[in-house]
Amino acid sequence: MIQRRDFIIITAALPAVAFGHHGWSSFDQDRPIYLEGKVTKSTWQNPHTEVMLEVPAGLKLPADLAQRAVPAQSAPVDGKAVLTKAVLPTRQDRQWQVELAPMPRMLAWNVAEIKVGDSLALVGFTFKDEKGAAIVRCEYLFAAGKVYGLRSGPV
Repeated sequence: MIQRRDFIIITAALPAVAFGHHGWSSFDQDRPIYLEGKVTKSTWQNPHTEVMLEVPAGLKLPADLAQRAVPAQSAPVDGKAVLTKAVLPTRQDRQWQVELAPMPRMLAWNVAEIKVGDSLALVGFTFKDEKGAAIVRCEYLFAAGKVYGLRSGPV
């Protein structure tokens, strides 16, 4: 049986756990990275949609990346600056776990379900100094000829 004191301790710890899962503090937001490739796994469900992306050897930064259009609501905040600063990751992992956005936001954007075999590109953020797992949190998703600003909702 949980004692009152234990319940208070457990309850007090919950916000920190939720913040740690949803926070951006461990991601290097000063160094956006560019990835593109084929989806090898897709988890199209709450709390976050995620894909596993197989990146080809010899990935190159697109020459037109900084000139690509961004959604209107992200343009005044950071849109062009993020695309301009984007670089390739220094690590050579071929498989990257990509956290896209919560399902309600994906649905609001009308993003078609991403399936295994789909090609996509993205600009996002990974851990500082690229330490730890090959995980990227997606800021801009380029899929099926469209661009989505996944940190915000559509206008």
